[in-house]
Amino acid sequence: MEQLEQELALVRRQLEVDSETQASKGPQPTITAGSDGFSLRSADSAWVLRLRGYTQFDGRFFTSAPDNLPPGSDTFFFRRIRPILEGTLANVVDFRIMPDFAGSTLVIQDAWANLRYLPEAQLEVGKYKGPVGLERLRSATAMWFNERALPTQLVPNRDLGVMLQGVIAEGIFNYQLAWMNGTADGAASDDTDTGNDKDLVARVFTNPFQESGIPALEGFGLGFATTYGHETGTPGSGYKTSGQQTFFAFRAGVTQTGPAARYAPQLYWYWGPVGLLAEYVNSSREFARPKFADVRARNDAWQLSAGWAITGENESFKGVIPSVNVDPGHGGFGAWELVARISQLKVDDSVFQANFADPAVSAKSATLWSVGVNWYLNRVFKFAFDYDNTSFRNLDGHPNRKTEGVLIGRAQISF
Repeated sequence: MEQLEQELALVRRQLEVDSETQASKGPQPTITAGSDGFSLRSADSAWVLRLRGYTQFDGRFFTSAPDNLPPGSDTFFFRRIRPILEGTLANVVDFRIMPDFAGSTLVIQDAWANLRYLPEAQLEVGKYKGPVGLERLRSATAMWFNERALPTQLVPNRDLGVMLQGVIAEGIFNYQLAWMNGTADGAASDDTDTGNDKDLVARVFTNPFQESGIPALEGFGLGFATTYGHETGTPGSGYKTSGQQTFFAFRAGVTQTGPAARYAPQLYWYWGPVGLLAEYVNSSREFARPKFADVRARNDAWQLSAGWAITGENESFKGVIPSVNVDPGHGGFGAWELVARISQLKVDDSVFQANFADPAVSAKSATLWSVGVNWYLNRVFKFAFDYDNTSFRNLDGHPNRKTEGVLIGRAQISF
């Protein structure tokens, strides 16, 4: 008995020593893995490192297209390959680095840091999405369609700059005010500036009924964005269809000069399994061409899109989260979504009248209608299938460009 008591005392003391040692170390960091990616977090959550990413493998096949469709347009390809490294430093600085390897070409899409001592006044610097187009601001993983609608052709993609932003009253009111390099319409993301002047970008967005207690109105949001600057240099490569075919481009030698402005009213509405998104963009820019008088063009575009989660999940700006994963053995079929949209883009007649674009090659307007179905197998894997039909109108007296019909399928992994 005495020997047992001694052994028990030794065990108790060892447990006390282990407890004291653990207490002296303090709280320990945690490592997690799941559908939201992989993360390393300090015990006080002041330091966080997350590894996420997504890839989109597409198949694109034309049912009708112009006779000069380049070889290889019907193809399988990676639309996006984007690993994401993001986190928080000292509980006040958020950061994100997102490259893209699609097409075997490295492009830095996002590289920014956001200082957020106060939710109402945060300072973001680096490269990020210009806060203008509503659908552009939606994540590529949450889009209803595989390709964005025509208004996105008139708004900036990524740009470099400094932005003051804030969230007021827990998201009822949001604002962004940025000073950025500035980008041309239809231009790809770029890390350089073609002139010394910068663009001033402003956007406000409100969810006025977020706390109303009225379910039919809580998901309604309304906003307005604008840009202004003096931009010089070559215009963008042109306006493209869902099949990535250029339907409008300036003649060689045309440059952008003088004041440039955009304005973009926008809204969305989500109620249970139903959602709507609408936006309008007007872009006013001045162009020059040697031996021709300068011309100011006011191009505009709009879209109306709708989504319906037929399996009953809630629609939202951040996408659908399936309530049941695909599990054939237990009757799970994931989430299914039907989508439809109509969109149009018009080029100012003055561009053709001033001989800045070839009316026999470039269309003055494009009208797009689309239907699609999305299948969310779980929170990570998604199949999306769209049919996009784009009809064109050329300047009076010139034959219209042939209507484009294209089927686009996508397999998406996102975590």
